[in-house]
Amino acid sequence: MVDSNSETVFLAEDFQIPTYILKPESEVVTASNVPACPVIVFINSKSGGQLGGNLLVTFRSLLNENQVFDLGDEAPDKVLHKIYVNLEKLKHNGDEFAGNIEKRLRLIVAGGDGTAGWLLGVVCDLKLSHPPPIATVPLGTGNNLPFAFGWGKKNPGTDDHAVKSFLGQVKKAKEMKIDNWHILMRMKAPKEPCDPIAPLELPHSLHAFHRVSDADEMEGFHTFRGGFWNYFSMGMDAQVSYAFHSERKLHPEKFKNQLINQGTYAKLGCTQGWFAASLFHPSSRSVAHLAKVRIQKKQDQWEELPIPNSIRSIVCLNLPSFSGGLNPWGTPNQKKKRDRGLTRPFVDDGLLEIVGFRDAWHGLVLLAPKGHGTRLAQAHRIRFEFHKGAIDHTYMRIDGEPWKQPIPGDDDTVVVEISHLGQVNMLATENCRSRSVHDPTTPSHDDDEGDDSNEEDLTEEEFRKFGAADTFKIPDGVDISHLS
Repeated sequence: MVDSNSETVFLAEDFQIPTYILKPESEVVTASNVPACPVIVFINSKSGGQLGGNLLVTFRSLLNENQVFDLGDEAPDKVLHKIYVNLEKLKHNGDEFAGNIEKRLRLIVAGGDGTAGWLLGVVCDLKLSHPPPIATVPLGTGNNLPFAFGWGKKNPGTDDHAVKSFLGQVKKAKEMKIDNWHILMRMKAPKEPCDPIAPLELPHSLHAFHRVSDADEMEGFHTFRGGFWNYFSMGMDAQVSYAFHSERKLHPEKFKNQLINQGTYAKLGCTQGWFAASLFHPSSRSVAHLAKVRIQKKQDQWEELPIPNSIRSIVCLNLPSFSGGLNPWGTPNQKKKRDRGLTRPFVDDGLLEIVGFRDAWHGLVLLAPKGHGTRLAQAHRIRFEFHKGAIDHTYMRIDGEPWKQPIPGDDDTVVVEISHLGQVNMLATENCRSRSVHDPTTPSHDDDEGDDSNEEDLTEEEFRKFGAADTFKIPDGVDISHLS
């Protein structure tokens, strides 16, 4: 959680919302002043060991307890729908106070990336005329979303001082739009009347908000829809993530501490062979053997994207934060911009950055100054087609939520297509790492011509110089009880 160096006096009335706004059945009470920064707070009390529960107590003691919600008890879609319906009724009856609350409203979500993505999806699906911007409290282990917008990646303090400081940062934070990405997955339905994947194995974002309608279904096929804001990945990194997720579901009592979680994740990376992928895993597990990848740049035709045979993991990035704050894309220099048309990663340019990794040693290069993965392309739409191969499954994940994906055993195809959907509003601090394409102060490339001229030529020995790293970190699980 971000610390404020200023001595700004905390005034609870700047953030508190009267009960009649939050609960339609309550008596309307005339308020004298509109709060400067009214907030609604959602907390996953099961995140961060005891931290989530402690935060819940502190926020409720400082604010109106009716504006602080435990996600284990109340789903955000129902909460926000009820509040916004009430706001509309109050405004219709001439309540100017309610209208001002709606204009100034900000949301806070405390949890891991999966929890934050859940709330982002809800706000997107509500299709509000003035969607409230969202601040994130890092209660997971990777915490890519909070880190990308300046809220930090370490688990926060939970006492009065820490929470007051955080609320002060929320009040000062600037709004920033980020791209929202739609993902569609279609596969042939099994002959037996059952789901092609057990429901709990799919990511939360592919189940949320009933995004699949009867009209989406092709005869004999299952279709899943969802969205993401940070990344989609497939291959070895998702396999390690899935192993960690499975272990945490079996033994949740062992995963109460952020540092211990990161250590466990690193061990699983070793036991899964991620640090020696070429030795422990056959070439049939390389991305090029698993799928045909097509991309569409803005206003362009579909084109096939060549994937080097050495690539065992592919990541489609929206934010410059992956595996707990690392930036796999980096900032291409002028030569890369001129020869390949590559730019730095903007969060609102309608493009995803597509990056490949050979193994975990390749991932460790991200710790070096100007280090990055294999830059494959930037695209507006991406399509993966999985056909019959030497293996019967692969691993995928969306914003930290992994699953084991069956691959056809006959001539069928599993299709995963990613396309731009729209934008949502985030709150960013002065330490924000994300950049807008509309910000005139942000250069589109790195002026240093030597930052990545030998992009594909580094050897494994050179990667080893960077030592062990806490890379490819913890995901957030599917079940709310396992959402970190």
